[in-house]
Amino acid sequence: MSERLQAGDTAPAFTLPDADGKQVSLADHLGRKVIVYFYPAALTPGCTTQACDFTDNLEAFSGAGYEVIGISPDKPEKLGKFRETEDLKVTLLADEDKSVLEAYGAFGEKKLYGKTVVGVIRSTVIVDEQGKVEHALYNVKATGHVAKLLRDLKIAAA
Repeated sequence: MSERLQAGDTAPAFTLPDADGKQVSLADHLGRKVIVYFYPAALTPGCTTQACDFTDNLEAFSGAGYEVIGISPDKPEKLGKFRETEDLKVTLLADEDKSVLEAYGAFGEKKLYGKTVVGVIRSTVIVDEQGKVEHALYNVKATGHVAKLLRDLKIAAA
């Protein structure tokens, strides 16, 4: 079971392939704030809602100085299909071995329909310009999460 991150922790470094197979690192974003969100699977209803909400509000986040990165255990090819099918603008990264999910505390036991299962814990970690965790939110809801994030960060919605 991976440890959950706390505000003030150094965000674990990562380099993962995006939907085109290009390597993307957290270090590429130093100097900008980054919203890293973890979701269970591309092309599923809840994850599609969440990815579309982030895409719809990308300009608002960007205008407030935030980059948005979505990470799932999907293969890059599936992420490409997800991006094309839903016209997504957020950066999607593939963590097939789940090492980054585990490093961020976004993989482990969770309740699903009343049963305890092991899987991706829908989470959002906000990393500041220096690579430190500003907020770590776990067990977030797919629907309404982006709107809540905008309110909490005091960013005007698009």
